[in-house]
Amino acid sequence: MKIFTAEQIRNCDQYTIKNEPILSIQLMERAAQSCVDWIFENCKNHRNFAVFCGNGNNGGDGFAIARMLYLKGFDVDVFTNPKAKFSPDANSNFKDLKDISGITVKEFKDAKDYRFDNRTVIIDALFGTGLSRDLEGEYKGLIEFLNLKNNIKISIDLPSGLFADYVSSADSTIFKADYTLSFQFWKKAFLHPESGKYAGKVQILDINLNEDYISETETSDFVITDEIVGKKFRIRDEFSHKGTYGKVTIAGGSYGKIGAVVLATKSAMKSGSGLTFTLAPKCGYEVLQTSNPEAMFIEGGIDFIDNFEIDEHAVCGIGPGLGTNEKTVKSFLKFLKDYSKPLILDADALNIISQDKNNLKLIPKKSIITPHPKEFERLFGATENSFDRLEFAISKAKELTIYIVLKDHHTQVITPEGKVFYNITGNSGLAKGGSGDILTGILTSFLAQNYSEEESAVLAVWFHGKAAESASEKYSKESMLPTDVINEFGNVFAELNGNVERIL
Repeated sequence: MKIFTAEQIRNCDQYTIKNEPILSIQLMERAAQSCVDWIFENCKNHRNFAVFCGNGNNGGDGFAIARMLYLKGFDVDVFTNPKAKFSPDANSNFKDLKDISGITVKEFKDAKDYRFDNRTVIIDALFGTGLSRDLEGEYKGLIEFLNLKNNIKISIDLPSGLFADYVSSADSTIFKADYTLSFQFWKKAFLHPESGKYAGKVQILDINLNEDYISETETSDFVITDEIVGKKFRIRDEFSHKGTYGKVTIAGGSYGKIGAVVLATKSAMKSGSGLTFTLAPKCGYEVLQTSNPEAMFIEGGIDFIDNFEIDEHAVCGIGPGLGTNEKTVKSFLKFLKDYSKPLILDADALNIISQDKNNLKLIPKKSIITPHPKEFERLFGATENSFDRLEFAISKAKELTIYIVLKDHHTQVITPEGKVFYNITGNSGLAKGGSGDILTGILTSFLAQNYSEEESAVLAVWFHGKAAESASEKYSKESMLPTDVINEFGNVFAELNGNVERIL
């Protein structure tokens, strides 16, 4: 799914109005109806709605939502500034609202004396994507007051005070929603930790904006959807053999850190690798052969790897549990100088490279690196926030001709061409040691199976997250382990195969 800027979304609205054709007030009605349908389905235990409406089109959505909720039998109170100059469509919906005697229209100041009982839902329709400056005055005070309430809070399209395309200042006042009902598109603000925390659970509502505009308008930002993954995933050929699905070498492990390379190896095998080798120190031999008997062991040292000998026909993932012993560092850097095929680099492989900025030039072209924010900082330098970090990552991916899997709550896959794919699968159950090792195994396996670097990265982060979602349903986010995530790979593949077969 494409991510558009606030300006592109407004242009999409106007294009739809002109070419469907449809009146702008009718499009507003369509958007409001989609919100009401979702609310009706998900808020059946709540009877009262306090709807806060601004004077722009976001407020117009709110007026229409209030009217529709009332007609469905809910109790509705609307808070607005009745003396404000409304946009034409907002004004039209406000007039329709005032004609309904059962809806009470109040001023914002009345909210302080309003009884917000536990069955009242607060709906924020104050400001949408048109906001261009921090809130102040009456609106700032109102949102600070509402944020103190424990009621369920729903924002329409965008939490008021939040900017769609860039990070707000640290002292900005922003409505903190439990749910955001957003129209047609994800906004970048939903996908970054500094701003996404205000949106709560995001629901993207299809309001049938013009498909021609959407398909023809260019963007570099995308959300990884099930549809995108379904188009990239390939069902196995029945007339295939182990050589068809590539040869993987996972290089890592050191004394006391064998578990990391065990997880990466198991992950590579369970995600479809045809042949899997593990290059590790001798101290891990028995553990690896016992835990992963299907993989073949290559000795690379005694207590740590000091000899990187990689089969030139294998796709190699390096880093899990590798350690930074002086001999490991020397051997790994020598290996990089002599190696030219794309690699998967994670964990201590990245920590070794970060010891000298000149080492960055040793990363083979089209390699995939998988830093978390701290590893990214050690590699490239500090940034003010995740928006700046992403822009910095784009510049580095272009400069070094590499793919960067920037791990975060919504991991970003950044290509050398400057495209960004945000992943929306997964959960906080992955916030455990070993989760990154699993991702390394998946990435290496997919690349060995002849997916392109971009396809491998996009598929892998989605797949990793999907397996985590399945594991959390069984074991909870708190108790699930990386091994539980690996054990869910089969269920994810079953879903993928079923989806592709239905498409066919």
